[in-house]
Amino acid sequence: MPEPFKNLLNATVVRDMASRLEKAWPDFHSKKFERIALAGLDELEMKARAMHITTALEATLPADFLVTCDILQSAIKSGLARWALWPVGEYVARRGQAVPERAFEVLHTLTQGFTAEWAIRPFILQHPALTFATLAHWVNDPSPHVRRLVSEGSRPRLPWGMQLKSLIADPSPTLPLLEALMDDESDYVRKSVANHLNDIAKDHPHLVADWLAKHLPDASRERRALLRHASRSLIKRGDKRVLDAFGQGAKFHGEAAFSIAPERIALGDAITLDIRLKPAGKKEQSLVIDYAIHHVKANGSTAPKVFKGWTLALPPAESRDLRKTHTIRPITTRRYFSGTHRVELLVNGRVEAEVSFYLRC
Repeated sequence: MPEPFKNLLNATVVRDMASRLEKAWPDFHSKKFERIALAGLDELEMKARAMHITTALEATLPADFLVTCDILQSAIKSGLARWALWPVGEYVARRGQAVPERAFEVLHTLTQGFTAEWAIRPFILQHPALTFATLAHWVNDPSPHVRRLVSEGSRPRLPWGMQLKSLIADPSPTLPLLEALMDDESDYVRKSVANHLNDIAKDHPHLVADWLAKHLPDASRERRALLRHASRSLIKRGDKRVLDAFGQGAKFHGEAAFSIAPERIALGDAITLDIRLKPAGKKEQSLVIDYAIHHVKANGSTAPKVFKGWTLALPPAESRDLRKTHTIRPITTRRYFSGTHRVELLVNGRVEAEVSFYLRC
């Protein structure tokens, strides 16, 4: 069994932090830091561990934040890196709001060795004008880590980060940043831009459809891949404008046979979906093929969840067989209930066939 993710922040990391901070500032109370940071650490989950270690930093670093900034930057430049920098970033976010310009300098240094995507978010809330001016400057930074921070740190719905409700309501402040980074030379940066646009699509699908209309024509291979990834949620939802933009909005011409086996399973078992597409007409068809499982809820109603299937070009007069195995296993984000689950076959966003299976929990 793989090591739990939370163990990336462990006693060894804490002791290494203490050693490096003491080298950067000989008066650092390393033993006190270790005692506070290690107390109860093993019982905590990942994010809680980072916050707990931050509290230990607050108890042992100088009260003068400007002095602490020098210590932290010195420790980072001498090797303090990776997951140890999550609590350091949180410390800067907590203590640096009164002097954001100096805090940004530390985050700029920090993101070379980890990421400041969570730490920058409180500054967006407290100092939006200054923060966005800083991010606009950073889009031209030589470091891809800093350029990625511009996009990732301002994502409206960043995993593990606080939601930026103002940007969920109005993402327009980030759009110039994304446009500047869309053709970045680094795939690492471009992937963040795609994820950011996908966040926006969840609340403002028309903005992403407009973005495609502007930026997809004559796009390079790299930009097209970015835009495809940015559109993944809207493609799964069958958004007509988005599918049309990629030439996959037309109704499927032909017959679609859809079957499932077995028709009764227990939680933890798998179903196999078999599809046969028999095209009609004399033109090749560009198809996005997904499937939606209507999961039974506690009250007996159902809610659909779309799963990715295939993207293909189907020549005329050429039938295509497709198969997919889908395991219904317990996950933390969904509770399963016994009952009949409908499964819809979606071709270019339209329901072409339907089957069902009974799940016993």
